[in-house]
Amino acid sequence: MSEKSSSSGSDDDVDPESGQHMELGGVLSKWTNYIHGWQDRWVVLKNNTLSYYKSEDEREYGCRGSLCLSKAVITPHEFDECRFDISVNDSVWYLRAEDPEHRLQWIESIELHKAESGYGSETSLRRHGSMLSLTSAASALSATSSSSFKKGHRLREKLAEMETFRDILCRQVDTLQKFFDNCADAVSKDEFQRDRVEEDEDEDEFPATSRTDAECNHNNNGSKEKLFAPASPKGDNGIDFKGEAITFKATTAGILSTMSHCIELMVKREDSWQKRLDKELEKRRRLEDAYKSAVNELKKKSHYGGPDYEEGPNSLINEDEFFDAVEAELDRQDKIEEQSQSEKVRRITPVPAVDPYSSIGSHRLSAKPHSFSSSLSSVELFSASDDIHRFSAQVEEMVQNHMTYSLQDVGGDANWQLVIEEGEMKVYRREVEENGIVLDPLKATHAVKGVTGHELCHYFWDTSVRMDWETTIENFNVVETLSDNAIIVYQTHKRVWPASQRDVLYLSAIRKILATNENDPDTWLVCNFSVDHDNALPTNRCIRAKINVAMICQTLVSPPEGDKEISRDNILCKITYVANVNPGGWAPASVLRAVAKREYPKFLKRFTSYVQEKTAGNPILF
Repeated sequence: MSEKSSSSGSDDDVDPESGQHMELGGVLSKWTNYIHGWQDRWVVLKNNTLSYYKSEDEREYGCRGSLCLSKAVITPHEFDECRFDISVNDSVWYLRAEDPEHRLQWIESIELHKAESGYGSETSLRRHGSMLSLTSAASALSATSSSSFKKGHRLREKLAEMETFRDILCRQVDTLQKFFDNCADAVSKDEFQRDRVEEDEDEDEFPATSRTDAECNHNNNGSKEKLFAPASPKGDNGIDFKGEAITFKATTAGILSTMSHCIELMVKREDSWQKRLDKELEKRRRLEDAYKSAVNELKKKSHYGGPDYEEGPNSLINEDEFFDAVEAELDRQDKIEEQSQSEKVRRITPVPAVDPYSSIGSHRLSAKPHSFSSSLSSVELFSASDDIHRFSAQVEEMVQNHMTYSLQDVGGDANWQLVIEEGEMKVYRREVEENGIVLDPLKATHAVKGVTGHELCHYFWDTSVRMDWETTIENFNVVETLSDNAIIVYQTHKRVWPASQRDVLYLSAIRKILATNENDPDTWLVCNFSVDHDNALPTNRCIRAKINVAMICQTLVSPPEGDKEISRDNILCKITYVANVNPGGWAPASVLRAVAKREYPKFLKRFTSYVQEKTAGNPILF
């Protein structure tokens, strides 16, 4: 990691004390995607921004990505001492340093830049101030739709009635108040006059002639009495007290009745609004749940495909998710392959005309019965003089073991389980695990018409046509040619995410098995087994798988009728395919077994169909 001073930033980005930032640059491994995995990138830390380039020499072409560190969260990995993650919202960078010391330097430098950026300080708040949106504030006071009041017209009518009753009641109260005031004045005057009459009666010595005729009146008995104005139903101002009282009573009754109706309507409206409120609350709850779920899915997808969600000892993906992801990826690859094959024009690859083993004539094979029986006691190995190399002894041992054990019938063996049976094809499996790794041996038997064992083994061994029928390989190359019949091949298989990518380094040898007994079928064998080579050492990009695979093909010929020549209609090839694979890694056992059960039958069908297509119409090669 290198450091240098840089003063090319803007005034806002310059440190107020030093006036310049320190630029840091160095090589870090960055997780690109699940196809390419970790790739070395030139990473630059400058002006509170972390940027990366493909290499230091390509900086002039511009950065490939950058992160602002103001809100960045730096997380050292729990298990990987060289790795640290930088996340800003939903964007996450997975980075690996050369060693733990470099990781610590990078983390400290990034934290220092983040602290010196002034984010959250008073100056930064002034610089990054935000304005309250008046539009958003006004939108909170949105007008209610007029249609929502259509059902409330009865309530408005009742309220209008109450307003009318209020006006009437106010007028009646004013009238009654005037009446009560008049009554009070009349009572006061009457009491005053009564007092004056009593005083006149007590003064007998005074003559009564001074009283007016209007004050006194003589009754029939000659007695005197005070003349009071007769009580009138109306007051001095012509107020009908009884009528006003009746009207007042009716008005108050109307008010009470109207208020009862209002209360009843408001209760109904309250129930209606409560139901609507409950519905809105339920809708809001569902929307909030959907939002949380969407956010979780987004976070999951943003990190899904990262190094923590691929195959590994500390993978965050569970077995069910792993299985579903592998199955989906296999389906996707199958669909791509189908489209590619439908558009591809197949190249006809001729079978070599010169064959070191073609000295065996067809006339000897024509007398063979159509039978699957074989006599292993008379089997001998054919080794050409030019097939001698440093792995010869190992090849001979592998061939002998396969010819001894691979052809044994497993139909009655309880250790072998029949997992697939489709027509002539049968696939057996024996479950074996070692240290948690699935090492299940697989054995498949098949019968194909119209092709010989030599033709099948030739196309299985020949690397020039390998990519025409093998769809699981990403690329391969011949590391070393040991002889005309033995090569060392390195190949990488297509990655099936979230499983890690696998590569294989193996020796591939093709052999003709000679038999001294004329009743033995014509037998060819191709064996592939893992070896080590200095030119193809294991890398961190792939997990190195170990294999021991053999394809044994026996040609059975039925005699033609009369003097007719042997045709492909008279040929049947019995195939025995055995595979012992140690995939390595940490893939769940259920996933490995499911993939093997799915892919092996497809491989055999695809390969045999290819050979039938390539050999159709061509001379028979025994």
